[in-house]
Amino acid sequence: MIKKEILIGFLVALVATSAAIFLYSTFFLGDDFMKSLKIAQANDRLGSVIALGALLNFLPFFVFLKKDKIYRARGVILFTILTGVLIALINFNVIGKIL
Repeated sequence: MIKKEILIGFLVALVATSAAIFLYSTFFLGDDFMKSLKIAQANDRLGSVIALGALLNFLPFFVFLKKDKIYRARGVILFTILTGVLIALINFNVIGKIL
């Protein structure tokens, strides 16, 4: 039961971050989604775009806390921490060397 609640929070954070990245890249960066991500990667701004997308995780986190869904809020935090690790790997060019 606890693992299910954490997974729900994790998935909600994944959807929120993905939606925010999609909206930011299509409205503010222009062009289509994949092209704007490639441009951000070429300009070493992909980590910044992901970080801006992760800011939307505040909304589900505080909603879960307000509704006393502590384990779902933990799932959101877990996803946000993993996003931070991903951003660090991108900024240190570890991901680029693997791909």
